[in-house]
Amino acid sequence: MGNQIDPVRLTQDLVRCESVTPVEGGALALLEKELTALGFACRRLTFSDEGTPDVENLYARIGTAAPNICFAGHTDVVPPGNADDWIAPPFSGEIRDGRLYGRGSSDMKSGVACFAAAAARFLEARGTDFGGSISFLITGDEEGPAINGTVKVLDWMADEGETIDACIVGEPTNPEFLGQMMKIGRRGSFTGYLTVHGTQGHSAYPHLADNPIHRLVRMLEPLTAGVLDDGTEHFQPSTVAIVTVDTGNPATNVIPAKTSATFNARFNDLHTAESLEAKFREMFDAVGGRYDFRVECTSNAFVTEPGPLSDAVAAAVKEVTGKEPELSTSGGTSDARFIRKFCPVVEFGIVGQTMHKTDEHVTVSDIEALTGIYEAALGKFFDAAKA
Repeated sequence: MGNQIDPVRLTQDLVRCESVTPVEGGALALLEKELTALGFACRRLTFSDEGTPDVENLYARIGTAAPNICFAGHTDVVPPGNADDWIAPPFSGEIRDGRLYGRGSSDMKSGVACFAAAAARFLEARGTDFGGSISFLITGDEEGPAINGTVKVLDWMADEGETIDACIVGEPTNPEFLGQMMKIGRRGSFTGYLTVHGTQGHSAYPHLADNPIHRLVRMLEPLTAGVLDDGTEHFQPSTVAIVTVDTGNPATNVIPAKTSATFNARFNDLHTAESLEAKFREMFDAVGGRYDFRVECTSNAFVTEPGPLSDAVAAAVKEVTGKEPELSTSGGTSDARFIRKFCPVVEFGIVGQTMHKTDEHVTVSDIEALTGIYEAALGKFFDAAKA
């Protein structure tokens, strides 16, 4: 018998590592130990940037041949909030009634544990001469600013001549039950910061002032519809939400000199950050007056067209669960937005109903099933590569 990993036990051990971003908390060290015992060559990578905390990351690989299929994920977690509100201590990994509780159990330490266990089972069944390579790209900066994590690991890999040919991101993708959904892309995220300027004055004499709030309301009115288009083949309609409106005016008899609003758009492949900025400026210009508009875009929309990678994962899901997963691009952003520039990428992971919530948990049965899905996906991926 070769080295084996119990995915439930490893999930518990990872949850017990208090790895709140950017603290490593022992999680990467634990994973490195497990993968080294399987024969993986491991590299711990610490990256820095001005104004951000240093972050530790892990890249591990077994095999030297192509294709190299990579599992990407993170061991950092969001803060647990008030521990007294939890049914079990948030870093206990305690199992109650078939549920494993703890911060990061869903997002996404169970996914990391499942893939490690799947790799161990795959290697025991096929040995190390399986016709390719398996690698792990695990960051400690997914829940944070995402500056010293996956992006810099990928840059390091490019400098080292380290190539990945396909990637599975283990984020929780299933809304209600395992096997329900796989992500083949993600919408882009665009944030607009709008400040409208006017002329301050007495509210009893509005004709002597220029009320910026009135113009701001008219500028924002087209956004209140909430959608920007009708969607595309792989994407739902682009959405926009006004998230804050701020004037900071404590006086009831003063028209303010300026007011501001912030809105966020989640957009499909009909748009880019540049086209959205132009679209919004055209809306604002139609109202007129002086305004400032600043934008941020963390990611443009992307999609990995269905192909060998998604076929392998979908077939594995069907084999283990009997369900055919929906190929979706819904939800927020993930580190897949960086990886897609290097290779085809899909996301499949545990049920995510409780991620970031008090009493975050996963079922033990789903941990076992997800391990089986990942093991089957590895087999189907390499079998297809040989065909």
